[in-house]
Amino acid sequence: MKIRVLVIDDSALIRSLLTEIINSQRDMEVVGAAPDPIIAREMIKQLNPDVLTLDVEMPKMDGLDFLEKLMRLRPMPVVMVSTLTERGSEITMRALELGAIDFVTKPKMSITEGMREYTDIIADKIRAASQARISTLQRHAMTQSSGAAPAPLRNPLISSEKLLIIGASTGGTEAIKSFLLQMPSDCPGILITQHMPAGFTKSFANRLDSLCQISVKEAAGGERILPGHAYIAPGDKHLLLARSGANYVTQLSDEAPVNRHKPSVDVLFASAAEYAGKNVIGVILTGMGKDGAVGMAKMRDAGAYNFAQNEESCVVYGMPKEAVAHGGVDEVAHLNDLPKLVLNYLMANSSRALRV
Repeated sequence: MKIRVLVIDDSALIRSLLTEIINSQRDMEVVGAAPDPIIAREMIKQLNPDVLTLDVEMPKMDGLDFLEKLMRLRPMPVVMVSTLTERGSEITMRALELGAIDFVTKPKMSITEGMREYTDIIADKIRAASQARISTLQRHAMTQSSGAAPAPLRNPLISSEKLLIIGASTGGTEAIKSFLLQMPSDCPGILITQHMPAGFTKSFANRLDSLCQISVKEAAGGERILPGHAYIAPGDKHLLLARSGANYVTQLSDEAPVNRHKPSVDVLFASAAEYAGKNVIGVILTGMGKDGAVGMAKMRDAGAYNFAQNEESCVVYGMPKEAVAHGGVDEVAHLNDLPKLVLNYLMANSSRALRV
């Protein structure tokens, strides 16, 4: 069975290009194309697609308004098609909060050639969306509509030598937000690689910084990693952990993609294994593919203690599943329970260290 896709975009050119790209894949087909959400609403009822691609800014009804109604009334996998602008990136972050699975960007120049260069990326994101758990999307929509946010947990007596290292992909923006919202202001320093293109990670970091007790920023490279701070890999660079004297610092690399990703979770995890070993607590969250599985096994071999998000709470249970299969995971848990489990582990081990 092919993945049935409905394309929603006010640009006839984008509708045509997306149709061409999607239909060129053996495992998917465009079953319809709508110029606005009003027409799309009727087409969804008639065609029952598996995945929608949805433009962010459209006439008649804004893409966000449509997405919010859709996720409340008929949750289904949506891939946003976004413009690479500051406003576009902020709107895209909001779309992910509302339950969109992922997004692709429209190129600024030479749209036809630019979109065709994105063929593999677009196809991968549609495949990932088609595997998304609808029940998880429904929970996202309900959480957003209720406005409920978990309170930060208490964090007594944790060694400042400890580090949290997090990797995620599809569905990860909301999973990371859920995790960081429960981190207290004195938690260990946190390094995060989330698969995301350049131009969006800064908006993502700024959004988290405005919501969380801890400070969140896009990593610049060379920063000392401080407790109560999280550093997110820029969308076009690998983020690594390094040391400068007695301090842990961030390091950025412009090396080639790993596992087709830049930033890559494996790159971050491998550097954490090399430079921090037993001081690391690793966390791998929802995502398509296997990026992070090999690196997490390296961290565990170096003495790290690692957690993976469970299948029930993942939007796509790919990366955590692969990490478990590679032997790199010590505990598997629901996303809601991970922050408490991580802090409990840190407190128990810090207390032991202090008693010794």
